[in-house]
Amino acid sequence: MILEISTPDKKIFQGEVQLIQLPGIDGSFEILNQHAAMISVLAAGSVKIRKENQEEEFFRINGGVIEVKDNKVVILAE
Repeated sequence: MILEISTPDKKIFQGEVQLIQLPGIDGSFEILNQHAAMISVLAAGSVKIRKENQEEEFFRINGGVIEVKDNKVVILAE
């Protein structure tokens, strides 16, 4: 799936990923390939991604929103 992570200042990540782990306001959750469409609010915390080559990367956010649609994930983070 394609992931884009943007802040008000810049795009901090764009690329293919296998897994995204996010801090939701009701607890953490994961997005996998072919996930159902959704929109959710994010809490402050760490976003973990696993790239196609199995490499993991972490991004610290202060909240935001996520949209999942047609195997594309967009995170608008603070």
